[in-house]
Amino acid sequence: MLAALLQLAVGLALLTVGGIFLVRGATAVALLARVSTTVIGLTVVAAGTSLPELAVSVDAARIGSTTMACGNVVGSNIFNIAVVLSLAALISNIPVTRQTFRIEYPYLILTTVLAILLARDGLYDRIEAFFALTLLTVFTAYLIRHERKIVPDVERDELREAVERTSRVDSVRKAWLTNLGFITAGIILLPAGARLMVEGGVHIAQVLGVGERIVGLTILAIGTSLPEVATAIVAAKHNQPGLVLGNVIGSNIFNLQAVLGTTSAVYPVVIEQSARSYDNWVMLGFTLVLLPLMLTRRQIGKVDASALILLFVVYNWFLLR
Repeated sequence: MLAALLQLAVGLALLTVGGIFLVRGATAVALLARVSTTVIGLTVVAAGTSLPELAVSVDAARIGSTTMACGNVVGSNIFNIAVVLSLAALISNIPVTRQTFRIEYPYLILTTVLAILLARDGLYDRIEAFFALTLLTVFTAYLIRHERKIVPDVERDELREAVERTSRVDSVRKAWLTNLGFITAGIILLPAGARLMVEGGVHIAQVLGVGERIVGLTILAIGTSLPEVATAIVAAKHNQPGLVLGNVIGSNIFNLQAVLGTTSAVYPVVIEQSARSYDNWVMLGFTLVLLPLMLTRRQIGKVDASALILLFVVYNWFLLR
């Protein structure tokens, strides 16, 4: 048991450092390429903070634990909405932009419903994975094209300053090389950390006598979502609450289509009956609970955050009892 906990701790550390390196490098490269910060939040940061989920899910499927891989995705999406978003909202109210309400959030609902429908036969196969990955590619291309057209003047000024900060220390060429080095380090550390976390999770499941589904929904989901926690808290503290909602929604979309899609493209994922009849619907419920908040007040505040955390505690009590 101690060895398994040590594996989890070391694996989590490697995932965290690898994720930080990758997000830092990718964000800087995006800035050097003069991509807007809005687009970065919804794509680079969202995808980067979800890479631990991708690494863990693929590695779990590699050893035949597709139940754990699926649980990791579902549990991460629940945790992102109920805890990550709430922690940031406790620091600063999270505004809901018209863009988020009209485009990104409806697409998240669509992808969640689609994942539930594709899971009905108990198998997420390669054809369904290709379909999901194609949808994500089209949506991301549309989003980047749309966002670059509506970037406000204030953000253009911020982008120019960010580019100057990124390349101020040395030449632009050196800035590119340095940040590509961060990306490479992240790509190396992530799978190493994922392997340790999965092995530790399997051992804990065996020792405690709990199913791999529970380990995926709880230990692995929370562990791989820590980059989202760090990103959300930092963004809220630095008065960038808009980045929080974009990161959470983008991460959840990425989890359902890129993480589950890539995993299933390599190793078709078998989905347990309990996931089809319970876990997936809980994930949809947590996703839809944001709708009245967006419709009524156009922001997520401290009271809303407290209610979401309470719902998460109740859900876990039923899950683990």
